[in-house]
Amino acid sequence: MTGNSSATLSRPAVLSTPRRAGLLWGLLGVVAFSFTIPFTRIAVGGLSPLFIGSARALVAAALAAVALAVTRQRMPHRRQWARLAVVGGGVVMGFPLLTSYALTTSPASHGAIVIALLPAATAAMAVIRGHERPPVTFWIVAGLGAAAAMGFASAQSGGLGHVSWSDLLLFGAVIAAAIGYAEGGLLARELGSWQTVSWALLLCAPVMLALALVSVARDAPAATATQWWAFAYLGVVSMFLGFFAWYRGLAIGPMAQVSQVQLVQPVLTISWAALLLDEKLTVATVLGGLVVVVFAGAAVKVRQRGRL
Repeated sequence: MTGNSSATLSRPAVLSTPRRAGLLWGLLGVVAFSFTIPFTRIAVGGLSPLFIGSARALVAAALAAVALAVTRQRMPHRRQWARLAVVGGGVVMGFPLLTSYALTTSPASHGAIVIALLPAATAAMAVIRGHERPPVTFWIVAGLGAAAAMGFASAQSGGLGHVSWSDLLLFGAVIAAAIGYAEGGLLARELGSWQTVSWALLLCAPVMLALALVSVARDAPAATATQWWAFAYLGVVSMFLGFFAWYRGLAIGPMAQVSQVQLVQPVLTISWAALLLDEKLTVATVLGGLVVVVFAGAAVKVRQRGRL
C-alpha cells in the first residue's frame, strides 16, 4: 500500500531504511503503549475518565506545539488536514476517551484481551484504506478473532450474550485506534512520524480543552501522587512519545508486517497488570488472550500472503 500520490511534500528518508528497522521502531512503540491500560486503570481511581481522556491530549498537544515550533515544520496541505482529522478522531479522541470510561469498571487484564483485536483490526482498516482485495480467508480469520474476543468478553460479563457496557466501549476503542493507526501510518510517509501525531494533537486540542474544562467544572481533580504520575505517563508517553516510534515503524513498513508487533502488547499489558495492580491471572484470562492473539496474528499473516 502506498501513500497519497498527490502529496507535494517529499517523503522522509525513513522509507529507505531497512525493513527490520520498521519492526524495531514498532516494537518500541508497542512497549510504550503496553503500559497505557494499567496506568489508565490507576489514574481513574482518582481522576474522572473525561478528564483523563481529554487532559492527557492537552499535555501531549503542548509538547507537540513546542516540537513543531522549534523545528519549524511546514504546515500540512489542505487534504492532509482532513486526513489528520481522521487520525486525531481515532487515536487522540476516540481511543483515550473510550478506554478511560471502560476501565472505570473493567480490569486492566480484561481490557488487554479485548484490545488484542487491534492488529487484525488495523490490518482490516489498511485493506479498506488501500482498496485491496485480500483472500476470503482473511475475513474469515478476522471474523473468528472478533468472535473469540466477543465470546471472552461476554463469558467474563456473566455468560454468553451478556456483553457489558465497558466491553462495548473497548470494542469501540479498537475500531477508533485501528482507523487512526492505518491512516496515520500512511500519512507519516508524507509528513514524518512524530509530525503526524503532533499535527493531529494540535488539530484536536480545542475540542479536548473544552472537554477538560467541562470535566473540571463537574468534578475537580483530586488524585494521589501515584495517580498523577500515571496520568503524566499517559500524556507524555502514551499520547506523544510512543507515537514517534509507532508511526515511524508503520511508515517504514510494510504496515501489515509491523502491525504484527502489536501481538505482544496484550501479553505485556497483562503482565504489567499483574505486577502493578496485583490482578490475578486466571486460566480463562490466559486462554482467552492466547486465542485472540492467535486469530489476530493469523489474520495479519493471511493478508500478507494475499499481497504477494
